[in-house]
Amino acid sequence: MRYKMRKLSVGIFNDSFPPIIDGVANTAVNYAKSIHKLYGRSVVATPWYPKVKDQYPFRVIRYSSANVSKRIGYRMGNPFSPLLIRRLQREKLDIIHIHSPFTSALLARVLRRYTGSPIVFTYHTKFDVDIEKRIALNPLRTVSIRFLMNNINACDEVWVVSEGAGENLRHLGYKGEYITMENGTDFVKGRASEDAIASLNAELKIEKDEMVFLFVGRMMWYKNIKFIIDGLYEAKQKGASFKMLFVGEGVDRPEIMAYVDRLGLKDTCVFTGAIHDRELLRSYFSRANLFLFPSTYDTNGIVVREAAACSCPALLINGSCASEGIVDDDTGILIPHEESALAREVIKSLEDPTRLVRIGQNASDKIYLSWDDAVGKAVSRYQEILDEQAFRKKNA
Repeated sequence: MRYKMRKLSVGIFNDSFPPIIDGVANTAVNYAKSIHKLYGRSVVATPWYPKVKDQYPFRVIRYSSANVSKRIGYRMGNPFSPLLIRRLQREKLDIIHIHSPFTSALLARVLRRYTGSPIVFTYHTKFDVDIEKRIALNPLRTVSIRFLMNNINACDEVWVVSEGAGENLRHLGYKGEYITMENGTDFVKGRASEDAIASLNAELKIEKDEMVFLFVGRMMWYKNIKFIIDGLYEAKQKGASFKMLFVGEGVDRPEIMAYVDRLGLKDTCVFTGAIHDRELLRSYFSRANLFLFPSTYDTNGIVVREAAACSCPALLINGSCASEGIVDDDTGILIPHEESALAREVIKSLEDPTRLVRIGQNASDKIYLSWDDAVGKAVSRYQEILDEQAFRKKNA
């Protein structure tokens, strides 16, 4: 599906961007790529990181930042530089699309005063969970949520990546309208080559027919990684034999690895760290028999679509945001939030691996969505927003 529209200049503003790897950074990169390739011109504004080299077909404007990585895993940008504002003014952006309600929102609001460009905000993250985990005092939490909501309410339009994300936004106190706009994947539909999979097997010392489970995401406890480990431990106690691959980085990784070691699963689990090479990551999804993603924190789970692109089925918590649109035993596996349920699915997978092949193929056929098509829908809405703005100005 492609959309025939006039070309636009779009600002993609986000607080995270490579070298940071997370779902929202991935979204920002792929919005910018698809817009540049098909729908106009994109300009990314994001905090500066040391030694970063931005080699993209679109422009990336970095602005000064402070190192707060030990606390929250990111650098915090300074959006109030007059030089930065003047530089962005010269870009003549038609519309500003922000993916964070913090620094990026402040920058967009300041820029809008000078350009009049409308601001679209996409709500990706359950920020109440983040704030609760990172801020100890209730009064500071309240102030943080008020600051967040002020920025969201100042936007011209609000999008969410799932209905569950919209419900969470309502829980924070948002009373305005929103539109659901799904994320896609940059993976072309299809598995990695057999040679790439064989090479991965050799590197990780995995037998060709060995059952492999996979998690891809930040190594943080709030991703429900303990749930995975405990479920695997229960299955192991019942005689299950498998390999578990954890792909990703995060501040909780040492604790997670220590917990795995304490349960005697060290020889079963492999921790790869972050993988930046997208084709290598495709090989991991293609080698895995089942993708384990029991997160109740994520509002969308781009990784579920990445798995589907590679015909890898996903195990999800029934009722989670990531499970929206998934049909149990057809396009995925849905379980209650119980470790014993995960253990049962592990054992069932060993007993009937052909079931996983069937579900994985269905996922590829039915839930795959490319970034180009997802962004095409977004750009179509950009056009409508600009047309509505022009109509209001004409009739003011």
